[in-house]
Amino acid sequence: MISRRDAFKTLALTTGAFALGASQPPSASAQTPGEVHKLPPLGYDYDALEPFIDAETMKLHHDKHHAAYVAKLNLALEKEPSLAPRPLEDLLRNLASLPESVRPDIRNHGGGHYNHTLFWQTLRKKENSAPTGALAKAIESSFGGVPAFLEQIQAAGLKQFGSGWAWLVLREGKLAIEATPNQDCPLTTGGYPLVGVDVWEHAYYLKYQNRRADYLKALVQILNWDFIGERYMQAKG
Repeated sequence: MISRRDAFKTLALTTGAFALGASQPPSASAQTPGEVHKLPPLGYDYDALEPFIDAETMKLHHDKHHAAYVAKLNLALEKEPSLAPRPLEDLLRNLASLPESVRPDIRNHGGGHYNHTLFWQTLRKKENSAPTGALAKAIESSFGGVPAFLEQIQAAGLKQFGSGWAWLVLREGKLAIEATPNQDCPLTTGGYPLVGVDVWEHAYYLKYQNRRADYLKALVQILNWDFIGERYMQAKG
C-alpha cells in the first residue's frame, strides 16, 4: 500500500512518471519512451477492493480505459508541443484558452486521465473508515453529517444522465456536491475535486449490470478518507 505522502505526489505529477508503487503486473504502467503523460499504477492489487469492486472490472478499467485516455492525450499534445511541459491541472484549469485544435482532446482525454488518477487514490477498503478532523467538521456544516453527505453524493451519481461523475468539490472555500458529464473535470470551472465517483458504465457493469444504485452504495463504503482528508487540508492550506 502506498504512503499518503506518495499518493499526493502521484496526483501532482500529472506530467512525467507517477510516484505510486504497485502490486500488479509491471506491464500495467508500461509506456513508450518519450511520452509526456504516463499511466500510474493502481498502488494495490486488482482484487483489493473485493467484494465492492471486482478484480476484472479494476483490471479493465485501469489497464484499458485509463490507459486509452493517457495514450490519446499524448497524441493530442503532439499537435501542440508547446503545451507538453505544462502540468495537466494547469491545462484543465485554463481549458478555454487552449488552441481549438487540441481543446476537445484535452478536455476529454486529459480530463479522463486526471479524473481516474484521483479516483484510484480515493478508494481503499478499510473497516469503519470515516472522515475526521477539519474535513468531518466541514461535512457536518455543509451537508448535516457524513450519512447525509453519502446519500447526497449517491443521489448525484444516480441522477447523472448517461456517462459522467459525481463530485465532492471545494469551491470558493466551501464544500459542494456536483455532477459533470463525460470526463469533464471541476478544475475547468474553478472547483477543486476532493472525491470523484465514476458513473460510466465501464466502472461497474461487469458486476452490477444496470444497477448503478447498488454500485454507488458499495463504492461509498470504500472511500479513502485519510487521503481525502489530507487533500482537503492541502487545498485549504
